[in-house]
Amino acid sequence: MLLVYTHKISPRLKYVFKHICTRVLGVNVRFTTKIEEFIAHDSLKMSYTKQQLSSEFFIKSHDILFEQGLSDIDINIHDWENTKCFFYLGEKSALPFDIFSASFYLLSRYEEYLPHVKDEYGRFTATESLAYKENFLHQPVVDIWAYKFKKALQKQFPEFDFPKRNYQIIPVIDVPSPYHYKLKGIMRTLGGSLKDFGRLRLKSLYARLMVLLGFRHDPYDTFKYLINRQKTSQFKFLFFFLIGDYSTYDKGINPNKKKFVSLIKHIGDYSRVGLKISYFAIEDELLLKKEKQRIEEILNTNLKASRQSFSKLNLPETYRNLIALEIKEDYTMGYVNHIGFRAGSCTPFLFYDLDYEVQTPLKIVPYQLMDFTLLKYKSLLDKKKVLNEIINEIKQVDGQFVPIFHNYTFNDDKTWQSFKELFNLILDSPNEV
Repeated sequence: MLLVYTHKISPRLKYVFKHICTRVLGVNVRFTTKIEEFIAHDSLKMSYTKQQLSSEFFIKSHDILFEQGLSDIDINIHDWENTKCFFYLGEKSALPFDIFSASFYLLSRYEEYLPHVKDEYGRFTATESLAYKENFLHQPVVDIWAYKFKKALQKQFPEFDFPKRNYQIIPVIDVPSPYHYKLKGIMRTLGGSLKDFGRLRLKSLYARLMVLLGFRHDPYDTFKYLINRQKTSQFKFLFFFLIGDYSTYDKGINPNKKKFVSLIKHIGDYSRVGLKISYFAIEDELLLKKEKQRIEEILNTNLKASRQSFSKLNLPETYRNLIALEIKEDYTMGYVNHIGFRAGSCTPFLFYDLDYEVQTPLKIVPYQLMDFTLLKYKSLLDKKKVLNEIINEIKQVDGQFVPIFHNYTFNDDKTWQSFKELFNLILDSPNEV
Protein backbone atom coordinates (compact mmCIF):
# COMPACT_ATOMS: atom_id res chain seq x y z
CA MET A 1 0.00 0.00 0.00
CA LEU A 2 1.14 3.52 -0.87
CA LEU A 3 0.73 6.18 1.83
CA VAL A 4 0.44 9.74 0.53
CA TYR A 5 1.09 12.71 2.80
CA THR A 6 -0.64 15.90 1.71
CA HIS A 7 -1.71 19.19 3.29
CA LYS A 8 -5.35 18.65 2.26
CA ILE A 9 -7.28 15.50 1.27
CA SER A 10 -9.63 16.72 -1.46
CA PRO A 11 -12.11 14.70 -3.60
CA ARG A 12 -10.06 15.47 -6.71
CA LEU A 13 -6.86 14.25 -5.11
CA LYS A 14 -8.42 10.97 -3.94
CA TYR A 15 -10.00 10.44 -7.36
CA VAL A 16 -6.88 10.83 -9.48
CA PHE A 17 -4.48 9.03 -7.09
CA LYS A 18 -6.84 6.05 -7.02
CA HIS A 19 -6.97 5.97 -10.82
CA ILE A 20 -3.20 6.11 -11.29
CA CYS A 21 -2.15 4.00 -8.31
CA THR A 22 -4.96 1.46 -8.08
CA ARG A 23 -6.55 1.23 -11.54
CA VAL A 24 -3.36 1.57 -13.59
CA LEU A 25 -0.61 0.29 -11.26
CA GLY A 26 -2.66 -2.09 -9.09
CA VAL A 27 -1.48 -0.56 -5.79
CA ASN A 28 -3.83 0.47 -2.99
CA VAL A 29 -3.43 4.02 -1.77
CA ARG A 30 -4.19 5.79 1.50
CA PHE A 31 -3.91 9.47 2.47
CA THR A 32 -2.80 11.30 5.60
CA THR A 33 -2.35 14.88 6.74
CA LYS A 34 -0.41 13.75 9.85
CA ILE A 35 3.38 13.91 9.62
CA GLU A 36 3.85 11.42 12.50
CA GLU A 37 1.75 8.78 10.70
CA PHE A 38 3.70 9.39 7.50
CA ILE A 39 7.09 9.02 9.23
CA ALA A 40 5.98 5.80 10.98
CA HIS A 41 4.89 4.12 7.71
CA ASP A 42 7.67 1.69 6.72
CA SER A 43 6.58 0.80 3.15
CA LEU A 44 5.77 2.66 -0.06
CA LYS A 45 5.16 6.35 0.68
CA MET A 46 5.39 9.81 -0.83
CA SER A 47 4.51 13.40 -0.06
CA TYR A 48 2.35 15.45 -2.39
CA THR A 49 2.29 19.03 -1.19
CA LYS A 50 3.99 22.40 -1.70
CA GLN A 51 7.21 21.82 0.26
CA GLN A 52 9.27 18.68 0.76
CA LEU A 53 9.34 17.54 4.41
CA SER A 54 12.81 15.99 4.35
CA SER A 55 14.39 13.64 1.82
CA GLU A 56 11.27 11.54 1.12
CA PHE A 57 9.84 10.71 -2.32
CA PHE A 58 8.23 14.04 -3.12
CA ILE A 59 6.08 15.44 -5.93
CA LYS A 60 5.24 19.11 -5.73
CA SER A 61 1.51 19.73 -6.00
CA HIS A 62 -0.24 21.98 -8.50
CA ASP A 63 -3.29 23.90 -7.23
CA ILE A 64 -5.89 22.25 -9.51
CA LEU A 65 -6.47 19.25 -7.19
CA PHE A 66 -7.32 21.56 -4.28
CA GLU A 67 -9.64 23.88 -6.18
CA GLN A 68 -13.38 23.73 -6.77
CA GLY A 69 -15.16 24.53 -10.00
CA LEU A 70 -13.45 25.71 -13.16
CA SER A 71 -10.69 28.27 -13.41
CA ASP A 72 -8.55 29.74 -16.15
CA ILE A 73 -5.62 27.32 -16.13
CA ASP A 74 -2.36 28.16 -17.84
CA ILE A 75 -1.14 25.06 -19.66
CA ASN A 76 2.32 24.86 -21.20
CA ILE A 77 3.22 21.60 -22.94
CA HIS A 78 6.77 20.25 -22.62
CA ASP A 79 8.53 17.26 -24.16
CA TRP A 80 9.29 14.52 -21.65
CA GLU A 81 11.47 11.72 -22.99
CA ASN A 82 9.15 9.68 -25.28
CA THR A 83 6.02 11.72 -24.57
CA LYS A 84 4.69 15.13 -23.52
CA CYS A 85 3.38 16.55 -20.27
CA PHE A 86 2.30 19.77 -18.55
CA PHE A 87 2.32 21.38 -15.09
CA TYR A 88 6.14 21.52 -14.98
CA LEU A 89 7.70 21.38 -11.49
CA GLY A 90 11.45 21.69 -11.88
CA GLU A 91 14.35 19.80 -10.34
CA LYS A 92 13.42 19.29 -6.67
CA SER A 93 10.46 17.02 -7.41
CA ALA A 94 10.91 13.23 -7.95
CA LEU A 95 9.15 13.73 -11.30
CA PRO A 96 9.58 16.90 -13.40
CA PHE A 97 5.79 17.23 -13.83
CA ASP A 98 2.73 17.00 -11.60
CA ILE A 99 1.30 13.96 -13.39
CA PHE A 100 -1.64 13.78 -10.96
CA SER A 101 -2.94 17.25 -11.79
CA ALA A 102 -2.28 16.74 -15.51
CA SER A 103 -4.10 13.39 -15.40
CA PHE A 104 -7.04 14.93 -13.55
CA TYR A 105 -7.34 17.62 -16.23
CA LEU A 106 -7.62 14.96 -18.94
CA LEU A 107 -9.71 12.34 -17.11
CA SER A 108 -12.28 14.82 -15.78
CA ARG A 109 -12.62 16.23 -19.33
CA TYR A 110 -12.05 19.69 -17.85
CA GLU A 111 -11.63 21.18 -21.32
CA GLU A 112 -15.08 19.94 -22.42
CA TYR A 113 -16.69 22.17 -19.78
CA LEU A 114 -14.84 25.22 -21.12
CA PRO A 115 -16.14 27.22 -24.14
CA HIS A 116 -15.52 25.37 -27.41
CA VAL A 117 -16.89 25.02 -30.94
CA LYS A 118 -19.15 21.99 -31.45
CA ASP A 119 -19.75 20.14 -34.71
CA GLU A 120 -23.12 19.84 -36.50
CA TYR A 121 -24.24 17.10 -34.08
CA GLY A 122 -23.33 19.16 -31.02
CA ARG A 123 -20.20 17.11 -30.28
CA PHE A 124 -16.85 18.10 -28.82
CA THR A 125 -14.39 17.33 -31.61
CA ALA A 126 -10.82 16.05 -31.52
CA THR A 127 -9.53 19.22 -33.18
CA GLU A 128 -10.78 21.28 -30.21
CA SER A 129 -8.78 19.17 -27.74
CA LEU A 130 -5.46 19.98 -26.12
CA ALA A 131 -4.18 16.50 -27.09
CA TYR A 132 -4.82 17.11 -30.79
CA LYS A 133 -3.46 20.66 -30.80
CA GLU A 134 -0.30 19.62 -28.97
CA ASN A 135 0.13 16.35 -30.87
CA PHE A 136 -0.24 13.74 -28.12
CA LEU A 137 -3.71 12.38 -28.98
CA HIS A 138 -2.07 9.21 -30.32
CA GLN A 139 -0.62 8.31 -26.89
CA PRO A 140 -2.28 7.08 -23.66
CA VAL A 141 -0.34 9.75 -21.78
CA VAL A 142 -2.02 9.17 -18.40
CA ASP A 143 -0.89 5.52 -18.46
CA ILE A 144 2.57 6.45 -19.75
CA TRP A 145 2.98 8.98 -16.91
CA ALA A 146 1.75 6.36 -14.41
CA TYR A 147 4.45 3.95 -15.60
CA LYS A 148 7.10 6.68 -15.24
CA PHE A 149 5.83 7.23 -11.69
CA LYS A 150 6.08 3.49 -11.04
CA LYS A 151 9.66 3.43 -12.34
CA ALA A 152 10.65 6.30 -10.04
CA LEU A 153 9.00 4.58 -7.05
CA GLN A 154 10.75 1.30 -7.83
CA LYS A 155 14.09 3.10 -7.78
CA GLN A 156 13.34 4.47 -4.29
CA PHE A 157 11.62 1.29 -3.00
CA PRO A 158 13.34 -1.60 -4.82
CA GLU A 159 11.92 -4.21 -2.41
CA PHE A 160 8.29 -3.38 -3.27
CA ASP A 161 6.69 -5.84 -5.70
CA PHE A 162 4.32 -4.15 -8.14
CA PRO A 163 1.58 -6.35 -9.67
CA LYS A 164 1.56 -6.89 -13.43
CA ARG A 165 -1.46 -6.20 -15.59
CA ASN A 166 -2.08 -7.61 -19.08
CA TYR A 167 -3.07 -6.10 -22.41
CA GLN A 168 -6.75 -6.75 -23.14
CA ILE A 169 -9.28 -6.05 -25.87
CA ILE A 170 -13.02 -5.39 -25.79
CA PRO A 171 -14.30 -5.69 -29.37
CA VAL A 172 -17.42 -3.51 -29.65
CA ILE A 173 -20.04 -4.14 -32.34
CA ASP A 174 -22.35 -1.17 -32.85
CA VAL A 175 -25.73 -2.14 -34.38
CA PRO A 176 -27.71 0.93 -35.53
CA SER A 177 -29.77 -1.40 -37.74
CA PRO A 178 -29.34 -5.19 -37.92
CA TYR A 179 -30.69 -5.36 -41.49
CA HIS A 180 -30.39 -3.24 -44.60
CA TYR A 181 -33.65 -4.36 -46.23
CA LYS A 182 -35.45 -6.79 -43.93
CA LEU A 183 -38.03 -5.94 -41.21
CA LYS A 184 -38.36 -2.32 -42.36
CA GLY A 185 -42.15 -2.35 -42.67
CA ILE A 186 -44.29 -1.70 -45.76
CA MET A 187 -44.00 2.11 -45.87
CA ARG A 188 -40.21 2.24 -45.43
CA THR A 189 -39.68 -0.60 -47.91
CA LEU A 190 -41.90 1.07 -50.49
CA GLY A 191 -40.27 4.46 -49.88
CA GLY A 192 -36.77 2.97 -50.21
CA SER A 193 -37.72 1.17 -53.42
CA LEU A 194 -39.18 4.32 -54.99
CA LYS A 195 -36.09 6.29 -53.99
CA ASP A 196 -33.83 3.67 -55.60
CA PHE A 197 -35.94 3.70 -58.75
CA GLY A 198 -36.07 7.52 -58.89
CA ARG A 199 -32.29 7.77 -58.59
CA LEU A 200 -31.78 4.89 -61.05
CA ARG A 201 -30.04 2.77 -58.39
CA LEU A 202 -31.19 -0.39 -60.10
CA LYS A 203 -28.58 -2.61 -58.44
CA SER A 204 -29.87 -1.60 -55.00
CA LEU A 205 -33.48 -2.09 -56.12
CA TYR A 206 -32.65 -5.57 -57.41
CA ALA A 207 -30.72 -6.47 -54.23
CA ARG A 208 -33.64 -5.29 -52.06
CA LEU A 209 -36.08 -7.45 -54.04
CA MET A 210 -33.83 -10.52 -53.86
CA VAL A 211 -33.42 -10.16 -50.08
CA LEU A 212 -37.13 -9.62 -49.45
CA LEU A 213 -38.03 -12.65 -51.60
CA GLY A 214 -35.50 -14.77 -49.67
CA PHE A 215 -33.13 -15.41 -52.58
CA ARG A 216 -30.25 -13.40 -51.13
CA HIS A 217 -28.79 -12.78 -47.68
CA ASP A 218 -29.34 -9.31 -46.16
CA PRO A 219 -25.95 -7.51 -46.43
CA TYR A 220 -26.09 -6.10 -42.87
CA ASP A 221 -26.85 -9.50 -41.36
CA THR A 222 -23.28 -10.47 -40.46
CA PHE A 223 -24.17 -11.96 -37.06
CA LYS A 224 -23.38 -15.58 -37.96
CA TYR A 225 -19.82 -14.54 -38.86
CA LEU A 226 -19.49 -12.50 -35.66
CA ILE A 227 -20.78 -15.29 -33.42
CA ASN A 228 -18.35 -17.73 -35.02
CA ARG A 229 -15.49 -15.30 -34.35
CA GLN A 230 -16.72 -14.84 -30.78
CA LYS A 231 -16.54 -18.61 -30.24
CA THR A 232 -12.83 -18.64 -31.08
CA SER A 233 -11.89 -15.43 -29.21
CA GLN A 234 -10.61 -15.27 -25.63
CA PHE A 235 -12.38 -11.91 -25.16
CA LYS A 236 -16.13 -11.29 -25.00
CA PHE A 237 -17.57 -9.07 -27.73
CA LEU A 238 -19.96 -6.32 -26.68
CA PHE A 239 -22.93 -5.61 -28.99
CA PHE A 240 -24.87 -2.34 -28.71
CA PHE A 241 -28.37 -2.52 -30.20
CA LEU A 242 -30.42 0.55 -31.10
CA ILE A 243 -34.04 -0.04 -30.06
CA GLY A 244 -35.20 3.58 -29.99
CA ASP A 245 -38.04 4.92 -32.10
CA TYR A 246 -37.51 5.80 -35.75
CA SER A 247 -36.33 9.42 -36.17
CA THR A 248 -34.33 11.78 -38.39
CA TYR A 249 -31.09 10.47 -36.87
CA ASP A 250 -31.90 6.87 -35.94
CA LYS A 251 -33.38 4.54 -38.54
CA GLY A 252 -33.32 1.19 -36.82
CA ILE A 253 -35.82 -1.67 -36.64
CA ASN A 254 -39.06 -1.58 -34.65
CA PRO A 255 -38.18 -3.26 -31.32
CA ASN A 256 -41.57 -5.00 -31.30
CA LYS A 257 -40.61 -7.18 -34.28
CA LYS A 258 -40.26 -10.74 -33.00
CA LYS A 259 -37.34 -11.61 -35.31
CA PHE A 260 -35.39 -8.59 -34.05
CA VAL A 261 -36.08 -9.52 -30.42
CA SER A 262 -35.00 -13.13 -31.01
CA LEU A 263 -31.79 -11.88 -32.70
CA ILE A 264 -30.87 -9.81 -29.63
CA LYS A 265 -31.60 -12.79 -27.35
CA HIS A 266 -29.52 -15.05 -29.61
CA ILE A 267 -26.53 -12.66 -29.52
CA GLY A 268 -26.92 -12.44 -25.73
CA ASP A 269 -26.32 -16.19 -25.49
CA TYR A 270 -22.76 -15.74 -26.77
CA SER A 271 -21.73 -12.14 -26.12
CA ARG A 272 -22.46 -9.18 -23.89
CA VAL A 273 -25.30 -6.89 -25.00
CA GLY A 274 -25.71 -3.19 -24.24
CA LEU A 275 -28.01 -0.35 -25.27
CA LYS A 276 -27.21 2.06 -28.09
CA ILE A 277 -29.04 5.13 -26.80
CA SER A 278 -30.95 6.96 -29.52
CA TYR A 279 -30.03 10.53 -30.48
CA PHE A 280 -33.05 12.13 -28.83
CA ALA A 281 -32.83 9.99 -25.68
CA ILE A 282 -29.35 11.40 -24.98
CA GLU A 283 -30.97 14.57 -23.63
CA ASP A 284 -34.33 13.12 -22.59
CA GLU A 285 -34.24 11.08 -19.39
CA LEU A 286 -37.80 9.78 -19.81
CA LEU A 287 -37.06 8.53 -23.31
CA LEU A 288 -33.83 6.96 -22.07
CA LYS A 289 -35.73 5.22 -19.28
CA LYS A 290 -38.19 3.82 -21.84
CA GLU A 291 -35.34 2.44 -24.00
CA LYS A 292 -33.60 0.96 -20.96
CA GLN A 293 -36.80 -0.84 -19.94
CA ARG A 294 -37.24 -2.16 -23.48
CA ILE A 295 -33.80 -3.76 -23.63
CA GLU A 296 -34.10 -5.14 -20.10
CA GLU A 297 -37.40 -6.83 -21.01
CA ILE A 298 -35.72 -8.40 -24.05
CA LEU A 299 -32.61 -9.54 -22.14
CA ASN A 300 -34.48 -10.35 -18.94
CA THR A 301 -31.65 -8.83 -16.91
CA ASN A 302 -30.47 -5.39 -15.73
CA LEU A 303 -28.76 -3.22 -18.33
CA LYS A 304 -25.07 -2.67 -17.54
CA ALA A 305 -23.57 -0.92 -20.55
CA SER A 306 -24.58 1.91 -22.87
CA ARG A 307 -23.27 3.81 -25.86
CA GLN A 308 -24.65 7.09 -27.18
CA SER A 309 -25.86 7.40 -30.76
CA PHE A 310 -23.40 9.35 -32.96
CA SER A 311 -20.91 9.16 -30.04
CA LYS A 312 -22.51 12.32 -28.68
CA LEU A 313 -21.72 13.42 -25.13
CA ASN A 314 -23.01 16.48 -23.29
CA LEU A 315 -21.03 16.75 -20.09
CA PRO A 316 -22.10 16.38 -17.36
CA GLU A 317 -25.83 15.88 -18.25
CA THR A 318 -25.37 12.75 -20.40
CA TYR A 319 -23.54 10.90 -17.66
CA ARG A 320 -25.86 12.15 -14.91
CA ASN A 321 -28.81 10.63 -16.78
CA LEU A 322 -27.02 7.28 -16.94
CA ILE A 323 -26.21 7.42 -13.23
CA ALA A 324 -29.83 8.27 -12.36
CA LEU A 325 -30.94 5.11 -14.19
CA GLU A 326 -28.17 3.03 -12.57
CA ILE A 327 -26.39 2.20 -15.82
CA LYS A 328 -22.93 1.00 -14.78
CA GLU A 329 -20.70 1.52 -17.85
CA ASP A 330 -20.55 3.82 -20.87
CA TYR A 331 -18.60 3.33 -24.11
CA THR A 332 -18.94 6.75 -25.76
CA MET A 333 -15.63 8.36 -24.73
CA GLY A 334 -13.75 8.61 -28.00
CA TYR A 335 -13.73 10.41 -31.34
CA VAL A 336 -15.64 9.31 -34.45
CA ASN A 337 -13.17 10.85 -36.91
CA HIS A 338 -9.84 10.49 -35.12
CA ILE A 339 -7.89 7.58 -33.70
CA GLY A 340 -6.54 8.19 -30.21
CA PHE A 341 -7.17 8.75 -26.53
CA ARG A 342 -9.85 11.37 -25.82
CA ALA A 343 -9.31 11.23 -22.04
CA GLY A 344 -5.60 10.40 -22.31
CA SER A 345 -6.03 6.89 -20.91
CA CYS A 346 -6.61 3.31 -22.10
CA THR A 347 -7.70 2.28 -18.61
CA PRO A 348 -11.40 2.50 -17.65
CA PHE A 349 -12.03 5.30 -15.14
CA LEU A 350 -14.89 6.63 -13.04
CA PHE A 351 -16.71 9.78 -14.11
CA TYR A 352 -15.83 12.77 -11.94
CA ASP A 353 -18.60 15.39 -11.88
CA LEU A 354 -16.82 18.74 -11.90
CA ASP A 355 -19.99 20.67 -11.04
CA TYR A 356 -20.73 18.64 -7.90
CA GLU A 357 -17.06 17.81 -7.14
CA VAL A 358 -17.77 14.11 -6.63
CA GLN A 359 -16.51 10.83 -8.00
CA THR A 360 -19.51 8.94 -9.38
CA PRO A 361 -20.02 5.16 -9.73
CA LEU A 362 -20.27 5.38 -13.55
CA LYS A 363 -17.39 3.55 -15.24
CA ILE A 364 -16.19 5.21 -18.45
CA VAL A 365 -14.64 2.74 -20.88
CA PRO A 366 -12.85 4.84 -23.52
CA TYR A 367 -12.62 3.63 -27.12
CA GLN A 368 -9.62 4.45 -29.28
CA LEU A 369 -10.77 3.66 -32.79
CA MET A 370 -13.92 3.51 -34.87
CA ASP A 371 -14.04 1.64 -38.18
CA PHE A 372 -14.91 4.87 -40.07
CA THR A 373 -11.53 6.39 -39.26
CA LEU A 374 -9.73 3.58 -41.07
CA LEU A 375 -11.52 4.57 -44.31
CA LYS A 376 -9.25 7.65 -44.43
CA TYR A 377 -6.37 5.35 -45.29
CA LYS A 378 -6.55 4.17 -48.88
CA SER A 379 -4.41 1.03 -48.90
CA LEU A 380 -4.72 -2.04 -46.69
CA LEU A 381 -1.05 -1.60 -45.81
CA ASP A 382 -1.72 1.91 -44.42
CA LYS A 383 -4.75 0.69 -42.51
CA LYS A 384 -2.71 -2.09 -40.91
CA LYS A 385 0.09 0.36 -40.12
CA VAL A 386 -2.10 2.77 -38.12
CA LEU A 387 -3.89 -0.14 -36.47
CA ASN A 388 -0.59 -1.69 -35.35
CA GLU A 389 0.62 1.70 -34.11
CA ILE A 390 -2.36 2.17 -31.77
CA ILE A 391 -2.15 -1.45 -30.61
CA ASN A 392 1.56 -1.01 -29.80
CA GLU A 393 0.88 2.20 -27.83
CA ILE A 394 -1.66 0.34 -25.68
CA LYS A 395 0.52 -2.76 -25.31
CA GLN A 396 3.41 -0.68 -23.98
CA VAL A 397 1.29 0.22 -20.93
CA ASP A 398 -0.57 -3.14 -20.77
CA GLY A 399 -3.81 -1.25 -21.36
CA GLN A 400 -7.22 -2.04 -22.79
CA PHE A 401 -7.94 -1.69 -26.51
CA VAL A 402 -11.57 -0.90 -27.34
CA PRO A 403 -12.18 -0.76 -31.11
CA ILE A 404 -15.70 -0.03 -32.43
CA PHE A 405 -16.95 -1.80 -35.54
CA HIS A 406 -20.47 -1.94 -36.99
CA ASN A 407 -22.40 -5.01 -38.08
CA TYR A 408 -22.43 -3.73 -41.68
CA THR A 409 -18.62 -3.34 -41.63
CA PHE A 410 -18.34 -7.07 -42.29
CA ASN A 411 -20.49 -7.24 -45.43
CA ASP A 412 -19.12 -7.76 -48.94
CA ASP A 413 -19.46 -4.15 -50.07
CA LYS A 414 -16.19 -2.84 -51.55
CA THR A 415 -16.23 0.11 -49.08
CA TRP A 416 -15.51 -2.35 -46.28
CA GLN A 417 -13.24 -4.65 -48.23
CA SER A 418 -10.49 -6.10 -46.00
CA PHE A 419 -12.19 -5.04 -42.73
CA LYS A 420 -12.61 -8.67 -41.66
CA GLU A 421 -8.84 -8.99 -41.97
CA LEU A 422 -8.34 -5.86 -39.84
CA PHE A 423 -10.79 -7.19 -37.25
CA ASN A 424 -8.89 -10.48 -37.13
CA LEU A 425 -5.63 -8.57 -36.71
CA ILE A 426 -7.12 -6.99 -33.56
CA LEU A 427 -8.46 -10.30 -32.23
CA ASP A 428 -5.05 -11.90 -32.71
CA SER A 429 -3.11 -8.96 -31.22
CA PRO A 430 -2.91 -10.40 -27.65
CA ASN A 431 -0.94 -13.35 -29.08
CA GLU A 432 1.52 -11.19 -31.01
CA VAL A 433 4.79 -10.52 -29.23
